[in-house]
Amino acid sequence: MSQKRILIMGAAGRDFHNFNVVYRDNEDYNVVAFTATQIPNIDGRVYPAELAGKLYPDGIKIYEEDKLVDLIKKLKVDEVVFSYSDVPFNYVMTKASIVNAAGASFKLLGAEETQIKSSKPLVSVLAVRTGCGKSQTSRKIVRILRDAGKKVVAIRHPMPYGDLEKQKVQRYATLEDLKTHDCTIEEIEEYEPHIALGGVIYAGVDYEAILREAEKEADVILWDGGNNDTSFYKSDVTFTVVDPHRPGHELSYYPGNTSLRMADAVVVNKIDSADGDAILKVINNSKQVAPKAVIIEGASPLIVDKPEVIDGKRVLVVEDGPTLTHGEMKYGAGTVAAQKMGAAEIVDPRPYTVKSITDTYEKYPNIGILLPAMGYGDQQMKDLEETINRVDCDSVVIGTPIDLGRILKINKPSTRVMYELQEIGTNTLEKVLRNKGII
Repeated sequence: MSQKRILIMGAAGRDFHNFNVVYRDNEDYNVVAFTATQIPNIDGRVYPAELAGKLYPDGIKIYEEDKLVDLIKKLKVDEVVFSYSDVPFNYVMTKASIVNAAGASFKLLGAEETQIKSSKPLVSVLAVRTGCGKSQTSRKIVRILRDAGKKVVAIRHPMPYGDLEKQKVQRYATLEDLKTHDCTIEEIEEYEPHIALGGVIYAGVDYEAILREAEKEADVILWDGGNNDTSFYKSDVTFTVVDPHRPGHELSYYPGNTSLRMADAVVVNKIDSADGDAILKVINNSKQVAPKAVIIEGASPLIVDKPEVIDGKRVLVVEDGPTLTHGEMKYGAGTVAAQKMGAAEIVDPRPYTVKSITDTYEKYPNIGILLPAMGYGDQQMKDLEETINRVDCDSVVIGTPIDLGRILKINKPSTRVMYELQEIGTNTLEKVLRNKGII
């Protein structure tokens, strides 16, 4: 029986994991290529032989996704495996139609064949869209578990944008570790909050190897998911966060709807700033597709370290990059703070952008007057810094999860805006963790 020729569509994360757990060392398949999207500067890279295994002594080439149809024909692809997240249902089926018309089958791998079993209790935090509030939910769970005497180690959904061999297994326990691993802004945004809590967080490329290392020092493993992806690990309890600022998206985005259906508890976040009808809509939709899940309502109160930098000022608002780009949010913590704290004006950064930041607005024209904190590498970080410093404004409102002023040299006064999860009502994260036997 001849090998089935596989092409994996990805974005430098889920695609590598799917390869590692399903196709690596499997002689029934020949993975002939990866394609990549969402992340810049990926075309021309290679998934290295050291990670690809004995069947791929030359590694596996990674191409831009816009070459998909030509690759299917040129490489005689039998089956295309879709392996990235946070896209609307019609986007997925359009890709399926393109693949089918080019002569190949189209596949979505399920949780059962892609999840790895841990020897330790494992809690997963997922979401239905990028930017729902997974991070503050994860931080709250870490605090609860620590207060119960548990040693918690977090594992973060992959963001391997650099040297893949060096990124096989990464451990972060200090801010210095962020420099050691040459982290991008997107990576720092996810890792630094765990480090600031005094915790340990793992990431990288090979998620079975990562899990085995994390198990050596943990009582409980926390999977801190990325975008709206499902967990890479079999979970003892799954929390899925929904966002009433985007009602209906919980039913129409992949794989967020899968993440919702897998939930033991649904966290309805941001109810302090959302419309009442929208809150009811996401609760009812959640109950419809996950009828056994506990509903936890939560607010996201703002913490602003320097309100005087906003009041009466013309401000530039910098928000989390992925939340504005493929997350499609029109505002974030920085925007809400600017409005509540009396900013005179939110300044449009678009006349001042340079290079890759200009390209970001061309690719995502609906971002509007907010500045996404893009930083997928040293050059883009420099472009972001130059853009911020070129903008004609009084001050900068930073709505990202990290202190950009520690990474970039900003030539204006700035203030950080942060969210923390505040549960409302009798259903709580701690109650669910106790009922599930985690504490």
